[in-house]
Amino acid sequence: MFDIFYKGYTGDLEKRLLEHNNDKGRYTKNKGPWKIVYTETFSNKTEALKRERSLKKYSKKQIYQLISSLEN
Repeated sequence: MFDIFYKGYTGDLEKRLLEHNNDKGRYTKNKGPWKIVYTETFSNKTEALKRERSLKKYSKKQIYQLISSLEN
């Protein structure tokens, strides 16, 4: 499975993934290659940032459960 999870908000998912995979992010630098395993869409930035803060508090076990919920 995965060892490191990046949780973040963006308005352009494809561009952000390219930035991470080209070592343009502080946290993600030299930790790639990155791939998208889970996304959520929100109608506004405020709600997206609230969810981001919530996800950053998740344990690895909770993250694995969230990802595996997509597979079922």
